[in-house]
Amino acid sequence: MPRGGRKGGHKGRMRTYTSPDEIDAQMKEEKERKKLEAEAEASGVTPTDIAEEKLPGSGSDDSDDENSSRRRAGVEGLIEIENPNRVAQKNKKVTQIEVDEPKQLSRREREEIEKQKAKERYMKMHLAGKTDQAKADLARLAIIRKQREDAAKKKEEEKKAKDAAASASKGMNSLSMK
Repeated sequence: MPRGGRKGGHKGRMRTYTSPDEIDAQMKEEKERKKLEAEAEASGVTPTDIAEEKLPGSGSDDSDDENSSRRRAGVEGLIEIENPNRVAQKNKKVTQIEVDEPKQLSRREREEIEKQKAKERYMKMHLAGKTDQAKADLARLAIIRKQREDAAKKKEEEKKAKDAAASASKGMNSLSMK
């Protein structure tokens, strides 16, 4: 048994069926529309022009004005709206487009480019040793080099002292054995 039990519809609604008369009317309209489209293709005229000619009492002056502007659907055709914020899209031809004109960047794109340039400038100054951080790094590096030099000298002195002590003890051992 389907979900909804006996009622069958969603949330208790009853099913509605299209009457055979309505179906016949829709089929006739569909056939007429296809016939008009076929005639339009054969004669080279748009199907809307043929439909307007067959409608009784259609004014040719009004229809030309409406066809030139965009077609309005629903309530929009009944109400005239003047929205100052709405900008209609204007199609440009290929000849009107200027390739040489620089593309306008958005605020985020401009900020991103500025950030990258600032980072590059900072890195150049840092490598040249002109920034505070670079100066501090160089001072730290100089201190570490000096400590390592001192440690190397100390090791060298200790090694020399050890060698001298070893040679002196060898000399003592050789004298004592004789």
